Amino acid sequence: MNSFGRLFRVSIFGESHGIQIGAVIDGCPAGIELSEKDLEYDFSRRRAGGLGTTPRIEPDLPRIVSGVYNGKTTGAPITVVFENTNTKSGDYSNLWDQPRPGHADFTGQKKFGGYNDPRGGGHFSGRITLGLVAAGVIAKKIIAPATVSATLIEAGGSADIQKAVKEAVEQKDSIGGIIECICTGISTGLGEPFFDSVEALIAHMIFAVPATKGIEFGSGFASARMKGSEHNDAIIDATGTTKTNHAAGINGGITNGNDIVFRVAVKPTSSIGIPQQTFNFKHNTIEELLIEGRHDACIALRIPVIIEAATAVALADLYLLSQQRSRVF
Repeated sequence: MNSFGRLFRVSIFGESHGIQIGAVIDGCPAGIELSEKDLEYDFSRRRAGGLGTTPRIEPDLPRIVSGVYNGKTTGAPITVVFENTNTKSGDYSNLWDQPRPGHADFTGQKKFGGYNDPRGGGHFSGRITLGLVAAGVIAKKIIAPATVSATLIEAGGSADIQKAVKEAVEQKDSIGGIIECICTGISTGLGEPFFDSVEALIAHMIFAVPATKGIEFGSGFASARMKGSEHNDAIIDATGTTKTNHAAGINGGITNGNDIVFRVAVKPTSSIGIPQQTFNFKHNTIEELLIEGRHDACIALRIPVIIEAATAVALADLYLLSQQRSRVF
């Protein structure tokens, strides 16, 4: 569904070319300082405008319409909304009969019986992640002084990100990327095994971010080629600090106090400027499709801040669950 979390619960709503998009955040503790200005920095990191990003520029001016009074959270649900002001829905008129390869045009129609909004990708659009970023700003306040930081470390299979993006733009194609996320200052003991382990909840949120296709924690898939003597992280002090961190700060689904480290694979944007072959359901035949509209050549450029937000949301929920458990005992 469109909600995540047990105690810190986030719901997102809206469509790419609809009137508004936004998020409702329930379970936020009262008394946290919060204003629209707090959202500006992370929003600027997500905004398009650079080489390889969509020409669609939105002001992304948030309005907090509930849950905040006199600059502090009240404990009631927080609602943040944004207006869509720069839409060109006509660019998507042909995609109803001729869905884009790699996109949710076809599956969305089948899932919702043809009642879904197809303009700009509708509810499947990456634009909807703006509400998630807003929730992430609040989540980061809850988990402080712990921090979450994500960086694009590779694009199109190259560490030279700018060159790879430039080539994709020139070729009217798209490329994916690898994002690394590091969480520092994390408390020991977070996680609710089995099904709400730290890896499970973070992965759940990461895969809710459009275009994500893979995740690995710590040594990840490389651990399958290691021996136990190589992979085991030796504990070197009474706080649980380890000499290495192949386990990414997590043992048995529970945080051990070391940094949580993981990497995310982001696929190439499905909307590209190169003609493609796809089925035309109106004509009942395979035809050439030329995609119009404004799209990212490398959506991975704008995703690090969204990965941070998704991770912070999962951790905030775990922090609040941990606090509830400690009160019980």
